[in-house]
Amino acid sequence: MNNHCSGRRKETVIHFGWYHLPVITVSLRRLLQCLVLLLLSSTVTLASTYSNSTTVIVVVGAAGEPEFGSNFVHQANLWQAACSRADCRCIIIGLDAEAQTNDFTRLQQTLATETNDGPAQLWLVLIGHGTFDGKEARFNLRGPDVSTTDLALWLRPFNRPLALIDAASCSAPFLNKLSGTNRVVITATRTGNEQYYARFGQYFAETVTDPEADLDKDGQVSLLEAFLAASARTAQFYKAEGRIATEHALLDDNGDGLGTPADWFRGLRAVRRAKENAPVDGLLAGQFCLVPSDSERSLTGEQRVRRDALERAVLVFREKKAVLPEDEYYGQLEKLLLDLARFYSANTPQPSPRP
Repeated sequence: MNNHCSGRRKETVIHFGWYHLPVITVSLRRLLQCLVLLLLSSTVTLASTYSNSTTVIVVVGAAGEPEFGSNFVHQANLWQAACSRADCRCIIIGLDAEAQTNDFTRLQQTLATETNDGPAQLWLVLIGHGTFDGKEARFNLRGPDVSTTDLALWLRPFNRPLALIDAASCSAPFLNKLSGTNRVVITATRTGNEQYYARFGQYFAETVTDPEADLDKDGQVSLLEAFLAASARTAQFYKAEGRIATEHALLDDNGDGLGTPADWFRGLRAVRRAKENAPVDGLLAGQFCLVPSDSERSLTGEQRVRRDALERAVLVFREKKAVLPEDEYYGQLEKLLLDLARFYSANTPQPSPRP
């Protein structure tokens, strides 16, 4: 008796982007096999149309002690090297002459000069110490400290894709206050009361370009992959040292301001949620990447926006599997995947003919 007659299904796992989808129906499996071929062909290296207009603003806070200062400089250097590889614009605040002590104003002015809209990503990286008085969290700068309220006000006009990585102690309230649509917010702590020096920032700066962090093996490290790898390295540090962990990083990209810790993920998918019926975290972070692969470089900014929207639609729809009849679920999923396949068919560069 064949599998179909016995009621058993032969499951095939298809990989696209950073997601692995189990496929059941024969027609859908054939469709996705064609999609995979299109994806593979997109890795052909041609004269690149890629123009990375990403801006990374790295803010190095007040060190307090020399040992912290040297580590903060090391982290900033890692980010600067990553930006060089990514061919993106890198702005560093906090490492110039000591006579320049008002980094609060410099950060405000720098953000004010940035474009608010468009497909180009803006990354804001905070390296240093933080404080929390029970009501307001602050990031320590030379000169006045910047609070969650300050930063929320400065970032309010931004609609472009935004990633905020606050690697400081007491950083969790920044996630609660700055979460929003089209934003990825990562903090080194899960509450404002985790006030000891945070090591997460160094591990994050190291993993954002580390091939070992590339879990889906697509040739690039996403913001989600860097978060998971850095969280794992942080946990391993405390375990190896026999210490109680004093920091627990969070990631939020669904706009609910609650965040998801790394141990709620299985692979690249969050299997737990901070509240009932909330969208899962990780979908948007999986599409932020600082150093793109060759195939990613072949797409224009507008094409990447369209591709990302199509992939997110598939991933979001997947969450409805448990509540929809099987035929309806796979019928609608097939339509979404056809749209994605058409996109790759129309936007995949073709190899030049051999002489």
